[in-house]
Amino acid sequence: MSSPPVLSIKNLTLAFGPKTIQKNITFDVRQGSIFAVMGGSGCGKSTLLKSMIGLLRPTTGQYHVQNDDYWSGTDAQRTDINHRFGVLFQNGALWSSMTLGENIALPMQMFTSLKPPVIRRLVELKLGFVDMLHAIDLYPSEISGGMRKRAGLARALALDPDILFFDEPSAGLDPITSARLDDLILNLRDGLGATIVIVSHELSSLFHIADDGIFLDAASKTPIEHGAPAHLRDQSDNPTVHAFMHRENTQQEQKSS
Repeated sequence: MSSPPVLSIKNLTLAFGPKTIQKNITFDVRQGSIFAVMGGSGCGKSTLLKSMIGLLRPTTGQYHVQNDDYWSGTDAQRTDINHRFGVLFQNGALWSSMTLGENIALPMQMFTSLKPPVIRRLVELKLGFVDMLHAIDLYPSEISGGMRKRAGLARALALDPDILFFDEPSAGLDPITSARLDDLILNLRDGLGATIVIVSHELSSLFHIADDGIFLDAASKTPIEHGAPAHLRDQSDNPTVHAFMHRENTQQEQKSS
């Protein structure tokens, strides 16, 4: 028996003014899954993610977080739901004027009544999880891009969310650092039971970690496939999906020819 959906989207349309980005989006994200939002550049992947974390109200459709209708509630109700979320933005989105420890402590200071010594200990635990405890008193400008991603992940975990959203987590990382981040994401799912939604176009990462997903098409402005990335790679007969999933093979063939 499959687990119940943690997130459920039905007939969602996303637009900026008169410009439709995507329409007829319907999918469920199951408890404990790593769900990938896939597609080529400009198809609306990050726009969909923004809607799921409350930064863009859809034009039509429904979005449920467990049993809560996200967009029909009040601002206060949405804020409560957002406390279940952790978000890793593409650039890490750390405050440059704060140390890593201060960045991670900030959500706890804003949304809990924990005392400073308890917050400090929790910050150490979050940074320890991503192997960044040694950098607790450093500023974002003093660390590498990969380290900033891991620090951003530690901050996403600050309030112990059960749903995590990642926007292009591997962007700009070398293959070794990217693989290390993939392993951290798997640990979040397997060790903490987190449900994860990931926007990515990195094929090696998608095939390695994602067990479900949706493929958005820029031309039709609709989803055109649903399933695990590896399944779509091996089974999809849609030419757009096939080209996307096999583009690394095509690039290698072109280089060798």
